[in-house]
Amino acid sequence: MTTTSSTIPAQDIELKPSYTIPLVLVIAAIPMLLVQAFVSCAIAAFGLFLLFQAATIRLKFTETALDVYRSETLIRRFPYQDWQNWQIFWTPVPILFYFKEVKSIHFLPILFDPKMLKTCLEQRCPVSSKSSND
Repeated sequence: MTTTSSTIPAQDIELKPSYTIPLVLVIAAIPMLLVQAFVSCAIAAFGLFLLFQAATIRLKFTETALDVYRSETLIRRFPYQDWQNWQIFWTPVPILFYFKEVKSIHFLPILFDPKMLKTCLEQRCPVSSKSSND
């Protein structure tokens, strides 16, 4: 008896965190301190906030949904059947992930492995997949 790939359940995939964007923001805030202290502090604070989010938030691609976890607690589930479109903005250096559901839209900074994110999206939501090279 042979099995096809359609009968094998898809493996759950948890994306590894990526600290690139938060660290770039924090490092960019340092020289900005000499020019504009208020702006520098705002950029550094945002970078530290994203650093905390990257350390605590996890995305897990399951067979039927994208699950969002804070540490070990499931905080939100996005079933693929409700997705209409998705896009990763600026492919050379991915900074933003967008997806649209039937009733809402979502924008997330790329705080996880962008290559694995794209691979999972193409596997789980191939009909609606789009990637921008802008």
